[in-house]
Amino acid sequence: MSKGSIVKVSGPLVIAEGMRDANLFDVVRVSNERLIGEIIEMHGDRASIQVYEETAGLKAGEPVESTGAPLSVELGPGLIGGIFDGIQRPLESIMEKIGNNLSRGIEVPSLSREAVWKFEAEKKAGDTVVGGDAIGFVQESETVKHKILVPPTVTSGTIVSINSGEYKLEQPVGKLKTDKGEEIDLMLYQRWPVRRSRPYVKKHAPTMPLVTGQRVIDCMFPIAKGGVAAIPGPFGSGKTVTQHQLAKWAQADIVVYIGCGERGNEMTDVLNEFPELIDPYTGESLMKRTVLIANTSDMPVAAREASIYTGITIAEYFRDMGYSVALMADSTSRWAEALREMSGRLEEMPGEEGYPAYLGSRLAQFYERAGRVTVLGSEGLEGSLSAIGAVSPPGGDISEPVSQATLRIVKVFWGLDAGLAYKRHFPAINWLTSYSLYTDSLASWFEENVSPEWNSNRARMMLILQEEAELEEIVKLVGMDALSSTDRLKMEVARSIREDFLHQLAFHEVDTHTSLKKQDFMMKLILDYYDKSAGALEMGADIEALVALPVREKIGRFKYITEDDAENEYVSIGAQLAFELSELLNKED
Repeated sequence: MSKGSIVKVSGPLVIAEGMRDANLFDVVRVSNERLIGEIIEMHGDRASIQVYEETAGLKAGEPVESTGAPLSVELGPGLIGGIFDGIQRPLESIMEKIGNNLSRGIEVPSLSREAVWKFEAEKKAGDTVVGGDAIGFVQESETVKHKILVPPTVTSGTIVSINSGEYKLEQPVGKLKTDKGEEIDLMLYQRWPVRRSRPYVKKHAPTMPLVTGQRVIDCMFPIAKGGVAAIPGPFGSGKTVTQHQLAKWAQADIVVYIGCGERGNEMTDVLNEFPELIDPYTGESLMKRTVLIANTSDMPVAAREASIYTGITIAEYFRDMGYSVALMADSTSRWAEALREMSGRLEEMPGEEGYPAYLGSRLAQFYERAGRVTVLGSEGLEGSLSAIGAVSPPGGDISEPVSQATLRIVKVFWGLDAGLAYKRHFPAINWLTSYSLYTDSLASWFEENVSPEWNSNRARMMLILQEEAELEEIVKLVGMDALSSTDRLKMEVARSIREDFLHQLAFHEVDTHTSLKKQDFMMKLILDYYDKSAGALEMGADIEALVALPVREKIGRFKYITEDDAENEYVSIGAQLAFELSELLNKED
């Protein structure tokens, strides 16, 4: 264990000498208050340390002690429903111990050592296991069966003893003899370095969508299970509400939400709202399948840099159990600002806008840990980790470095638009600037599982919206009356797509979530109206009469129809449309 002393303090950066025996990324305890930090640079026997706590009052000569281990998280029962800071200190336990203010140098284990967990063994003495195999489980919440895994560092071994029963985390549930002849204790928890991705057998191509119930996402810009997406947008455009909707409705078994450098009041809202949100899939509180990492903007900046690694390591752990995990990082811009501050204090050569030159590679290392994989273990289970990062570009300008570096990595871009938000069109995802590179790879899944016309209908709707944008320019110059009847109809249908399909109310009990089947009905109704009206125009129908058809009101309100009644209503509206058009044509005759 290496011991040294402080020679310089610069905000969250501390320089210590006498650290020759320490390693890069070792966790250290700084000063007599034992503040936690991490070595991020070595020069001879001098170590540059980013300290994860407030450094005011530190002075030269105070001791620095290396723990000899990298920054790691504890992975085991107690994670679900937990609220942790950026370096996995349990905020609720700390509050019980010392009150509301987080004091310096406090040492509290990440997972409670007092809690007793009921362990059910699924293996028995004499069984051969490999790294990643589940030896049993703890029913952590009503919705999460927390599998206890053989550490991934163990290649294979034989279980010497194992017993079901009630255990604290520090009590071994059994013993394992490895193929190298070593005997190790089987524990309910394990530790893993946050900067190292957890191993898996094989990564798969993205061929299944992560269904979210949000129409503009599922239909227009889908994300795959194991995919990566970015939500950039200016202040007030709805990033946080969009992420809440995804957390609540995405078809994921586990949600990890990282509030990285967010304002304290926003994070308070999240902490207050999540326990009250009812999980639509289980009827329980959403917190019973959620892990929250709360790292607000007033917390030390260095801890912000660690928070997204802490979150994604926890997400990988649940992925290794064979679960589908959705990770929300809000926001990576604040994380990048922490990188910039530390880089400046290290006096590194700055890149664009002062961000470090390695900004792009650090972002890539984070997002590349997502994916749909065959996990370790003899069962060959499949797990997925989907990463969705919010980006907060200053002034909504996505030409800045963090947005651009993110766009080079992610496959889905949900571009939030302040103009749409001001018009109260939510989700304010701009259909002309957003994109998804998963559309083609997910096409066959939608055709097989939803409807053979899904992809062609989606493409037609996108084309109508693009043509509307072109016609808008003409309308601004010469007015709507100058358009031909065909173009007038196209503008009306585009308005229907925008207002009746893409616009979705997050706080409406029915409209908050739409199944893929109902989304398919909605697309078909709008396009059916378009096709039949275009046919009627050719037969001499009046455009004003087509626009004023009473059935359009029914099409517009279809999104408020419950899932149970959707199919009957779809058939009824289709019949009404055909009847009203034939009546109209008979009048024209």
